[in-house]
Amino acid sequence: MEGGRPLEGTVRIQGSKNASLPLIAACLLIPDKCVLEDCPDITDTGYMSRLITSAGGSVRRRGSLSGTGVDMEIDARHINESRMPAKYVGAMRSSVILMGALLGRLGEVYVDYPGGCVIGERPIDLHLYGLERLGAQIWIEGSHIHAYADELVGAEIQFPSVSVGATQNTILAAVTARGTTVIRNAAREPEITALCDFLNRAGADITVPDDFIQQGKLIIKGTPLSRLHGVTCSVIPDRIVAGTYLFAGLAAGGSIVLENTPIGHLAGVCDIITRMGGVLSGDEESGRLALLAPERGALKNVPYIETMAYPGFPTDLQSQLMVAACVAQGSLTIKETIFSSRFKISEELQRMGAKLALQSEDTAVITGGSALEGRNVIAKELRGGAALVIAGLAAEGITTVSDICYIKRGYQDIVGDFAQLGAKISYD
Repeated sequence: MEGGRPLEGTVRIQGSKNASLPLIAACLLIPDKCVLEDCPDITDTGYMSRLITSAGGSVRRRGSLSGTGVDMEIDARHINESRMPAKYVGAMRSSVILMGALLGRLGEVYVDYPGGCVIGERPIDLHLYGLERLGAQIWIEGSHIHAYADELVGAEIQFPSVSVGATQNTILAAVTARGTTVIRNAAREPEITALCDFLNRAGADITVPDDFIQQGKLIIKGTPLSRLHGVTCSVIPDRIVAGTYLFAGLAAGGSIVLENTPIGHLAGVCDIITRMGGVLSGDEESGRLALLAPERGALKNVPYIETMAYPGFPTDLQSQLMVAACVAQGSLTIKETIFSSRFKISEELQRMGAKLALQSEDTAVITGGSALEGRNVIAKELRGGAALVIAGLAAEGITTVSDICYIKRGYQDIVGDFAQLGAKISYD
């Protein structure tokens, strides 16, 4: 990409990666045909599709009517295989949520330890805790996990810390468990409520209280497997992709419009962008959100940000914010509270001329006002890779980002989207 060009134009936000993957897993639980509209056409949904077919299901893909992504028809009537192939499980973290779905469907699952991006320790102890509370017996030998249950039984489950994946896994297993399950300190992300809405439409009985965001409590009354039925639903838009493009607009400058934007899910992000000097105007009903970036000298840093579970500032936008902070005036301290080792992008940004220092494994200080220069850089994980693309758009000269396989795990066509916003960018 050739940087230094302000972004101008309109782009449509794809369906959510973090919502579509648990929905695909949920289809495994339902002995019927389901259709997921507007799924992002990314590497991870491809891996999850292969896991569905390896379990005895079938997946048909066709272009979405919206023009963004694909519609996936998933037929899980003949699921009969509880062993998941290691080559797909090891490719992505989200494969672990198949445990809850297969336990609920078959009563047994064999899976290897999940893979994904290398962003510090990501244990699955909370996943196993939730499943064990529902009556599953679990054996671990090396990287192999075997879970079995004669019958899953509802239980009171209090998570000691918030985990999106563990919440999803427990929901999927509890749907067909006998009796009632109460989950406390559940993750509050929009992708959780999207999963509950989908399962309820398919015949499950999940109560999401009005004060769910404050309390984090879910109530699941077990439903016989035979009462679950197929359903068609649209995947919610991707709030992380939307946030990525907003920070790109801030860093590169210009005026952009995002369509199909989950504005209600971006309150914390929009607050930071406004405080940095961006002017936002949007309509939540239509999903249209416009950003007018300030002049480079008027873009200013907020002093301090901590990543937090929803509705706080998302860890998945930390790297993108870091790039915008490099070109803004003043300094920003970012504390990462969700994952360790998520500052792998720092060395690449320093090579581009950024002034930043790691105070500790979880805290970085960025001194803004840097004139970034184009370099050959390497993506080492999904969100950091997208942030390096933003850095290239804001830098002077040519930037090449290698190992974009990481980026393709979550962004359907980041090059095409930025080209639509006027960037001089292409695949090599």
